[in-house]
Amino acid sequence: MASSLFNFLCLLLLLLPLPAISQAYRNISSGDSISATEDENPSWVSPSGEFAFGFYLLPNRNLFLLAIWFNKLPEKTLVWSADRNTPVQKGSKVELTEDGRLILNDHRGEEIWKAEVVSGIVTSAAMLDNGNFVLTSTDSGIRWESFSQPTDTILPSQTLNRGSVLSSRLADADYSKGRFQLRLEGDGDLVLYQVNLMTDFVYGSYWPRDTKYSGSQLIFNNSGDIYFMQTNGTMLHLYQGNEFPTSEFYHRSTLDFDGVFRQYVYPKNQSVNENRTGSWSIIWYEPREVCKAIESDKGSGACGFNSYCKQLYEDQMPSCECPPGYSYFDPNNKSGGCKQDFIPQSCEAYGSKEADQFEMKELDQADWPLSDFEQYYPINISKCEEACLGDCLCAVAIFIDGWCWKKKLPLSNGKMYEGINRVALIKVRRRNSTSLAPLTPPGSATGKRRNPPNLVLILSLILGGSVFLLLSAISSFVFCSFRKKRSTIQPDSTTMFTMNLRSFTYNELHEITDGFKEELGSGGFGTVYKGVFASEYGNFVAVKKLNTVEIEAEKEFETEVKAIGRTHHKNLVQLIGFCNEGLHRLLVYEYMRNGSLARFLFGSSKPDWNLRKKIAKGIAKGLSYLHEECRTQIIHCDIKPQNILLDDCFIAKISDFGISKLLKTDQTRTRTGIRGTKGYLAPEWFKTRAVSVKVDVYSFGVVLLEIICCRKNIEVEIGNEEEIILTDWAYDCYKERRLELLVEEEEALKDGLWVERLVKVAVWCIQEDPCMRPSMSRVTQMIDGSVEVNDPPDPSYYVR
Repeated sequence: MASSLFNFLCLLLLLLPLPAISQAYRNISSGDSISATEDENPSWVSPSGEFAFGFYLLPNRNLFLLAIWFNKLPEKTLVWSADRNTPVQKGSKVELTEDGRLILNDHRGEEIWKAEVVSGIVTSAAMLDNGNFVLTSTDSGIRWESFSQPTDTILPSQTLNRGSVLSSRLADADYSKGRFQLRLEGDGDLVLYQVNLMTDFVYGSYWPRDTKYSGSQLIFNNSGDIYFMQTNGTMLHLYQGNEFPTSEFYHRSTLDFDGVFRQYVYPKNQSVNENRTGSWSIIWYEPREVCKAIESDKGSGACGFNSYCKQLYEDQMPSCECPPGYSYFDPNNKSGGCKQDFIPQSCEAYGSKEADQFEMKELDQADWPLSDFEQYYPINISKCEEACLGDCLCAVAIFIDGWCWKKKLPLSNGKMYEGINRVALIKVRRRNSTSLAPLTPPGSATGKRRNPPNLVLILSLILGGSVFLLLSAISSFVFCSFRKKRSTIQPDSTTMFTMNLRSFTYNELHEITDGFKEELGSGGFGTVYKGVFASEYGNFVAVKKLNTVEIEAEKEFETEVKAIGRTHHKNLVQLIGFCNEGLHRLLVYEYMRNGSLARFLFGSSKPDWNLRKKIAKGIAKGLSYLHEECRTQIIHCDIKPQNILLDDCFIAKISDFGISKLLKTDQTRTRTGIRGTKGYLAPEWFKTRAVSVKVDVYSFGVVLLEIICCRKNIEVEIGNEEEIILTDWAYDCYKERRLELLVEEEEALKDGLWVERLVKVAVWCIQEDPCMRPSMSRVTQMIDGSVEVNDPPDPSYYVR
């Protein structure tokens, strides 16, 4: 009997809704209401204060959404909204009525939205600490919940069942329903779709491309894991969140407006303190290359019509760009498509005479794979241009290896990514073209000569021209006066200071750093101090005070400002500003709270193995960007753990370009003095040979071995003055198939295939002959597992 009663109680607990048995919450009683007022975000808050349900004031608009958001974060990030396409005005009200209905009325009292309760009588509501807003009955049973009506986001403890849909927002600042959906279909397939906004008609799936996930539920559990429960009961993980425990990080997974499903984390300890701010960081996403993934014969593609999706490397955030001669329909919605900024070529019989008023602009690595209406082969690029210029229907021509395709508007599925070996030729009207309207052919229409303009028109033109000239003269005078004044105030200004960097005075930086009080580190070219300064990167900055007594330091300052100011990548420390005042040369960087990779690796305990793999991949991607994706190639010359910094989420960022050497685009090598740090220097530094980007590849190989082993490359054994060289020992272990000696922790030992892969990559990188070392883009592919890693030779075997 006791056993039966126990089993019954267990069954009852399993049947109870999870929030009812795991969370306490504050009841919202019948008759309670909230009104949209001038007070920012009036709301009902969860017991911990982490989530709020109420009226969210839209940015730069006097409109509100009934929504749920992260309440402790400065950004107040939205996770759910009631009727996202219908914002309401001030005076609108949401109320839990006496008869148990949750209703949203606008400022006129008209019903806009209500929670559809299928059965039961609602007696109260609550905002739970997991981000779920629920309507409950007297027996605490949930009659309605926001988790069952998701918009674009799911949270830990939330589950998507068959038939569930996530719909992206329209644009970054527009919460209306967007062009992409994540659906768990009735047959169990989990699919990302591009859809028609008006009817939700599906244009086509773009993820997954080969095999579909098929099962019953998509589960985002309380540990931060996202996995798919398959029909056979097995779990297929999309992401395991053990690197970012939910006790320390907020998590959300959002189908973003660009069609990418991303998982984000935000450090909790930075959200509760007003003096410390963090940011959402991406830890997982699919598809990896959305610009390449989305292509359909219906719809516009990843971006709007007549635009192209730009994603030159995998971790780059995709962006929607307009081709030359085009601009966005709506600058606030860059994924909404582009329009021509000129009157198009006429298609009348005489229109061919307009061809000389147009020209072709080249756009490398771009393609619109659809919209073809004619093609040529064999043909050269000049003839391809001529064919398009002479055809009024042709807006763009695509050329590659003797092939030419003519395209007409609207252009769809535009894309730009690495590997598109094509040139897009964009037809635009010449700047000096005076024909801003279609030409009238001689002898057309009535066959009569056009009448001369009347007197009123002539006087209007003369008067308008006079006013224009007067305004132009005034504008020129003001501009020249301002420029002269500015040149007097800032005699040292050059083109390098026209970049989007803040110029600080020395006194400002002295105040920000409290008199250069807290030192973060020092190197050959200066010392770094911690400063307090609010910016888009947080409330702290790192101020690098360069040694200015040597001429070289000034040159290095100019090099850093020019190089770093033009680079932006998630795995590079971002330059915020500079000081160039008198003898003072300082650089201001974003602050990296978790310090250097050296401190991370060489502490008392070994850090997490999976996190180390992620850090190695990040460093490789950052170097690949510097070597191959910058307009001006950059060789770092001093890659070492001290110059790799870790942000709040332990994302690796390369720092200290103070000893970097810029190369012109037509150069591949440079001769210079030895630069770098003992133990990380490539052999060619000591052989009076020209150095190339391969010196960074060598240094990365050394750092990769340090990441694998959590040991410094050069160590002095206790009780013995002989130095132990990690690179030599690691190759010996690899050659003898004793890789277990390199790692000690159980997690890495279980991951033996990856340990072997990373060691092989490292050995390839430290080949003494630079020609044998792979490029950093190749290294990235090796670490990703997208290409095979062959067995490397002895690093010293190919010495020349």
